Amino acid sequence: MTSLRLPLFPLNSVLFPGLVLPLNVFEARYRAMMRDLSAASDDDRRFAVVAIRDGREVAPTAQGMPDATAPTAQGPAAGFGDDPVQAFHTVGCVADAATIREKSSAEDTGYEVLATGTTRFRLLSVDASGPYLTAELEELEEEPGAGAGALASGVVRAFRTYQKRLAWANERTLSSGQDLPADPSVLSYLVAAAAVLDVPAKQRLLEAPDTAARLAQELKLLRHESALLGKLPSLPAVDLTRQPTSPN
Repeated sequence: MTSLRLPLFPLNSVLFPGLVLPLNVFEARYRAMMRDLSAASDDDRRFAVVAIRDGREVAPTAQGMPDATAPTAQGPAAGFGDDPVQAFHTVGCVADAATIREKSSAEDTGYEVLATGTTRFRLLSVDASGPYLTAELEELEEEPGAGAGALASGVVRAFRTYQKRLAWANERTLSSGQDLPADPSVLSYLVAAAAVLDVPAKQRLLEAPDTAARLAQELKLLRHESALLGKLPSLPAVDLTRQPTSPN
């Protein structure tokens, strides 16, 4: 088994291959990570993104915002316990940082980062001996599975219905004419990222053994969610599809 070691960036959300990840980095440990990545060559700015299992760094009011009531902790493993690997889901996604921009304002220090998910990985171990966490990981190949093409056609139809039901329930106008990718694998990840699901549900989709299995899960989820939305006259006026700029 071939493994590699990358900086580890835990989030309270799930990153999928092919999806864009904007980050507003302000914690010292992650600033150190981005500083090192900035010094690396443009083709070697990869880091590993993994979802936090128990959400200890998730604030009670806004996803990705620091909890002012929590005691201040220091160090690369702060908030993750004595054995950090236990705090994370074991399957994550490698991210490739396209841009890393340091903020120059004295009132706003940190980095603005734009990365893209590339490949899934299995987390093998976590090292907390440096200024930030690093992970030993094994990259996972994406297998198509049996019947991925036929399942993809069903997911496209179910996703269109889901989008319409979600727009109606949220009192929004659905923009039409948006093409969905033909490649079953790319489609499976786009739908997984776009669906309004909690972290455990998204994590299960990321961990699916192959594309066909992921699409089958999505078909079931989309039909279930569409049926629920069809019974609701209106949801509270919140932006259900809004994603946090920085879960750091």
